[in-house]
Amino acid sequence: MDQTREKPPAAYPTALRPLPALIFSSRWLQLPLYIGLIVAQCVYVFLFLKELVHLVLHAGDFSEMQIMLVVLGLIDVVMISNLLVMVIVGGYETFVSRLNLEGHPDQPEWLSHVNAGILKVKLAMAIIGISSIHLLRTFIEAGFVGTAKSTYTETGIILQTVIHSVFILSAIGIAFVDRMSSQSEGH
Repeated sequence: MDQTREKPPAAYPTALRPLPALIFSSRWLQLPLYIGLIVAQCVYVFLFLKELVHLVLHAGDFSEMQIMLVVLGLIDVVMISNLLVMVIVGGYETFVSRLNLEGHPDQPEWLSHVNAGILKVKLAMAIIGISSIHLLRTFIEAGFVGTAKSTYTETGIILQTVIHSVFILSAIGIAFVDRMSSQSEGH
């Protein structure tokens, strides 16, 4: 028989010394931040419902363009809410404590393989999606530039396009660095 077998891991890890225990426990300071984001998501639910009621009550009075702009605003709220869920659930799971959702029927598929790098890429993609909605709304209203109906200037539209492009380049850079990091860890 092989007598060099390793002992099974202890049921509970050994106690940490005071300073490492304090440092490790400090991760719980993030809990109020995640609770605050949940409150912010409640505000977004209220905003969504308010805009939806506004749309339904005035659907007969709105032009097709006004309806499209309100719907884009609703999509924007949903995308921001999705971003909040990713940050709350993914951040808590990655940086604070496990949620122990394995086997739960509602566990998000992406959560089973989330880490800080993947979370950054997902957040960058969500930000690009949100920026795309804002840019689309701007482009729809671009026909009114120079009139009293417009809230945009030509410079503002150009700057929004440049900022959106920077978001895309940043997301590509983050994904590239994350891929390079995961490949170097694999070797």
